[in-house]
Amino acid sequence: MLTREIAAEIVKQTMVRLDRNINIMDDRGKIIASGNPDRINMIHEGATEVLRTGRAVTISDKDIQWKNSYPGVNLPIHFQKKIIGVIGITGDPDEIFEFGELVKMITEMMIQQSFSLDQLEWQQKAKDHLFDDLLQDSIEDSSIEQRFKLFEIHLLPPFQVSVIKTDMPKLKKNDFIQWVERFFPKENTLIGFLGINQQFILHTGLTEEQIIHRYQSFISFIEENQLTARIGLGSNVKTVNNIQHSYQQSISALTLSAESSIFATFKDIEAQALLNELSEASKTYYYTRVLNGLSEKLIETLESLFANNLNLGECAKSLFIHRNSLIYRLKKIKEITGYNPQHTLDAITLQLAIWLRQMHKE
Repeated sequence: MLTREIAAEIVKQTMVRLDRNINIMDDRGKIIASGNPDRINMIHEGATEVLRTGRAVTISDKDIQWKNSYPGVNLPIHFQKKIIGVIGITGDPDEIFEFGELVKMITEMMIQQSFSLDQLEWQQKAKDHLFDDLLQDSIEDSSIEQRFKLFEIHLLPPFQVSVIKTDMPKLKKNDFIQWVERFFPKENTLIGFLGINQQFILHTGLTEEQIIHRYQSFISFIEENQLTARIGLGSNVKTVNNIQHSYQQSISALTLSAESSIFATFKDIEAQALLNELSEASKTYYYTRVLNGLSEKLIETLESLFANNLNLGECAKSLFIHRNSLIYRLKKIKEITGYNPQHTLDAITLQLAIWLRQMHKE
């Protein structure tokens, strides 16, 4: 538990505050960190006495029986009721003894914190492995259920997966987990990490309406704190074996929805997902044939028209043009392509072409 890395950090932090040399010895009395690098790996006899008796050892400048030991105070480091090492503070014992116990307490707190972080990291890796196993074709239900119980998470249908992309490279895992746990109950939520900027959430025992409602609050929190995130939500499924399908759908919702969209469900992009199954050659042929001859300005007009559900007023407003200018552009699109954006079947043809073009560009 008392590693050289932890010991070195304790020495560094403590010396900054005390302006005194600090030594950390392991459970054999060997110096594993020190303000004086030349002393590392030496056996500190004062420390071995502390380990033998379990009591503090004070060394004055008159003591000569302690090899490799300078005047100062040596105190046992306790962790989980065991002595795991010794901390030595160099200096006049009369001057430093009064704050020696404080230094010892701070040291033990740092070790406990490091241990807690290690435990959290181990637990998080286990959760990531559990989710990875859920994405496999063959799943041992009994094993999966036991592992969920270990994390005190209910394995109850329906199951639904969401994937979150956070464009914040310095985001700490614990910070993200704390954000999510503010809005989703721990007993119904498995949280993990797919990569540096992507996280997954497996929701269990919650309806889609409950999940979307909680995400609305989560999104408000993101916007209020000026954080950058996009969310894709798959469909809910009834069995553990189908969790992998909800996961794939959440990826599709994230990747096929507009970049400006913070939250998208699979239902929102289901048509695009079907189109995405086409070969690249088929996609390219379709959209280039339908949109052939249109300028970027006219293609942007179509994108805005569909984004505003064919509402001419809203479309004109989003393009910052007059309604009459929009109508002129739509007529121009009909002349060039042969498809009238204001007729249902023609609008569907144009919408498909726009989607396929966007997929190709991405």
